[in-house]
Amino acid sequence: MRNSSLNDVVSTPSPWTIGENDSCILVPDSSMDCYTFIINGIFLNGIGLLGILGNIISMIILSRPQMKSSINYLLIGLARVDTVLIITSVLLFGLSGIYPYTGQLFTYYYVVYPHIVPVIYPLSMATQTASAYLTLTVTLERFVAVCHPLRARSLCTYGRARVYVVVIIIFSFVYNFPKVFEASIKSEWYEDANLTVYCIRPTEFRSNDVYVNVYVHWCYLIFMYVVPFGSLAVLNAAIYKQVRKANMERQRLSRLQRREIGLATMLLFVVLVFFICNLLPLVNNIIESFHFQLDQITKVHIIKTSNLFVTINSSVNFIIYVIFGEKFQRLFLRLFCSHGFFSSSTGRDSPDGATTNEDSFISNGDRQSMRLYRQSTTISRNGTSIRLNGTDRRSLRTRVPSPGPCVYYPANRRKKENNYMIQTSIPSTEWEETNCNSATNF
Repeated sequence: MRNSSLNDVVSTPSPWTIGENDSCILVPDSSMDCYTFIINGIFLNGIGLLGILGNIISMIILSRPQMKSSINYLLIGLARVDTVLIITSVLLFGLSGIYPYTGQLFTYYYVVYPHIVPVIYPLSMATQTASAYLTLTVTLERFVAVCHPLRARSLCTYGRARVYVVVIIIFSFVYNFPKVFEASIKSEWYEDANLTVYCIRPTEFRSNDVYVNVYVHWCYLIFMYVVPFGSLAVLNAAIYKQVRKANMERQRLSRLQRREIGLATMLLFVVLVFFICNLLPLVNNIIESFHFQLDQITKVHIIKTSNLFVTINSSVNFIIYVIFGEKFQRLFLRLFCSHGFFSSSTGRDSPDGATTNEDSFISNGDRQSMRLYRQSTTISRNGTSIRLNGTDRRSLRTRVPSPGPCVYYPANRRKKENNYMIQTSIPSTEWEETNCNSATNF
């Protein structure tokens, strides 16, 4: 989470020395301009652009009909607010970090930037708040699905997920609304450039000691760090304990159980990245809250690096989804690396559940590819493969599968008397009885 105050945007986004009479025309400090350019001008802008692309791809894949679920809707909401957060970071810190070192983007630095800060800064803080609490909501949803599956049917629904996202966004904007009144614009005539330049200055409201100590420092520390970090630590400890227990009993897990555990593991990495990327901003906020004295160069380096880590946190979820989400990876390859958006091929990931030659039996990790004929269904029972096509039936002896539950991807169900399917029964478990809308699609 970025620095909670205007320290990195008031006066100028670069740590320049303010001139006489608090002038907008500042004297550059070459010892820090290079660091700002590398961290903000190069890394933040580059990572931010890649993060926006990754989040857009994530939203496209997660919004596919076959990916519809409560957890995926929450992840779509997280990708949306992360995208806005990256854009505001680029506008506030990325582009403004180029001019002090290179002399480029003078107009943006002295004209455009000061006019957008009073709007972009509150928006940035609101999206930061929404991102933190959406991450917490995703973890809470996984905690219910993994540790309390009987309650998942009522709590982990698509409709409730939409309500959660709306409530979090409203709360984020209401909580950060006072920041709208923190910044003011100051203008000054710049003779060398023969134009009027502008800069940002704190308002009297922002300079009030009570407001700074209570709202800017302590409320920010509690609502943006103590509550999310503490809750995430407790919930993920419980999820990790359940995942570890499930891995020890993996042979007895049903397919639904394995999918839930797999998604929980993936989201553990999402939260781990969240913790790592927000650790330095937490240190910076503690320094400000308790008024620790640091030299200016060290403080500026912490602030600049903190903003970079916030951008990284909002940019890497797509990579985590591709690495740990099997179905996400499959859809990504199908949409962007194989047939493109207009692919007409169908498979077990298709919205209607149509079956193709990609489908197979899965029995304790053993895969037997079976050719599926038109309007036919192939099933396996007692080591015998049977193809049903109306009244035509014939049995073919195949190798006996390894013991354990078989998982079958069915073709389209047709309510006809002569077309039926026999499926090997899987022992019912508490998980399967609660196969609600939150069942993972990853």
